[in-house]
Amino acid sequence: MVTLPGRRGWLLRPVSEGWCRYESLKDGTLDLADIAEMNDCIDARIENDWRVHEAARRERGNG
Repeated sequence: MVTLPGRRGWLLRPVSEGWCRYESLKDGTLDLADIAEMNDCIDARIENDWRVHEAARRERGNG
């Protein structure tokens, strides 16, 4: 997996997910608390998607 150096990946993750604009990071519209909240939400979405996928996989295997 390729990642950005330092913490830039964490900062830019909401931008790459389409949740905010890069300009909002640059002009101060969003602060670190906003970025942290969005990253937590993205993590939760990814985890939930994985759980749904795994449940469906197990169901197909048992049925």
